Amino acid sequence: MSSEVEKAKTSVCTQGPTIFSKIINKEIPADIIYEDDDCLAFRDISPQAPTHFLVIPKKQIPTLDSASSEHEKLLGHLMLVCSQVAQKEGLTSGYRVVVNNGPDGAQSVYHLHLHVLGGRQMQWPPG
Repeated sequence: MSSEVEKAKTSVCTQGPTIFSKIINKEIPADIIYEDDDCLAFRDISPQAPTHFLVIPKKQIPTLDSASSEHEKLLGHLMLVCSQVAQKEGLTSGYRVVVNNGPDGAQSVYHLHLHVLGGRQMQWPPG
């Protein structure tokens, strides 16, 4: 079992600050590659592909399941940012966007985030 799956099994969904909150507030360093008023993108500290970055909303939404219709515009914006940053990163042959949701989805940080992976041939099924 991967360390991410192990972390996910022991993670607890809380409404408090997460490590991503600290990145948003610039309290801890991150390799930020995109930022606007609503979201930011930064390189994953444990990349699973040659290019692996996360896109996160600045507003804390713990899980995809906890998003509501009030977040519709923001969720669409996150997807567009995934595409824009992927192009900027040179992922012209394709990439994968993943949202881990809840313990069985291997979510280890309870702040909604989109993984963008590319730079190699992705496999199917993903696992």
